[in-house]
Amino acid sequence: MPGFSYPLYLLFLFILPLLWYWYHKAAAEKKRKSITFSSHVFLDETQHNDLKKRERLLFLVFLLILGCAIIGVADPHIPLVSSSENVNLVLALDVSASMTAADYVPTRLEAAKSSAKILINSLSESDNAGVVIFESGASSAAYLSSDKNRVLSRLDQVSVKTGKTALGDGLTLAVDMVTAIPAGTYIVVLLSDGVSNTGMITPENAAMFAKNSGVVVYTIGIGSDSPVEVSTEGVLQYASLDEAALRSIAEITGGEYFRSVNETTLMQIQNTIGSSIAREAEETSIQSWFFWIILILLLLEAYLRYGGRRVIP
Repeated sequence: MPGFSYPLYLLFLFILPLLWYWYHKAAAEKKRKSITFSSHVFLDETQHNDLKKRERLLFLVFLLILGCAIIGVADPHIPLVSSSENVNLVLALDVSASMTAADYVPTRLEAAKSSAKILINSLSESDNAGVVIFESGASSAAYLSSDKNRVLSRLDQVSVKTGKTALGDGLTLAVDMVTAIPAGTYIVVLLSDGVSNTGMITPENAAMFAKNSGVVVYTIGIGSDSPVEVSTEGVLQYASLDEAALRSIAEITGGEYFRSVNETTLMQIQNTIGSSIAREAEETSIQSWFFWIILILLLLEAYLRYGGRRVIP
């Protein structure tokens, strides 16, 4: 919550009303002494009132400068999202043969890549993104980095492989990558048809690894209600969607499972995930703000004294 590092310095603010009182007292005394003028010298009433207004304005500027200086020395701070509370996000992308299915236009993989780009572009400048791909095994397509353009360029180069689906291996590597750089929030977005049929690590064990590492996994099922024909090296196969496996991973890690039915809704889901990323605010000093205000007020005072609207004729 908002506060001050040195709140006792704020006691000096009580000087401001005292100075305002002394100013008015001195102004009244000056007015009393100036009632009697020489018969040869007098001040036009309009000019006199204008001068008094400018003098009052000049004194108000002085009080504002003094007040800002006191507050600045007290070192105010407010909750702000800082660069230390950034987000690490890794996309774990299924590139197995089943992702060539054409129930998405033009294929499941290309639809997933298009929506993944939307999510990466929704991240802030200080956030980090990375891409892991998996089929019979898992590998890094783009290492975790704040350089979103490089990550997007590597994502464009991702293509479908001919292997099976090592879902657990892909998720495990994604968890390793997302936790490689300290961050406030760790998120893995797993895009797959969810049918795990090979690999060294089971999806359940990978999900527990993610949970123990403090990583939230959002899973997105890419598939249709009924099996879709896929031709792999001349062999006709059927690509299915294992929603139960994807839903289980999301539940274990505290994430959420999304069922996508077409490319448009997949993009909408990705935007929802991007907007739901929680950023923790930390107490951040705004002392410099008051010093900048002081600089502006000093320039204003200089203008009032020596500029076209100067107080001193």
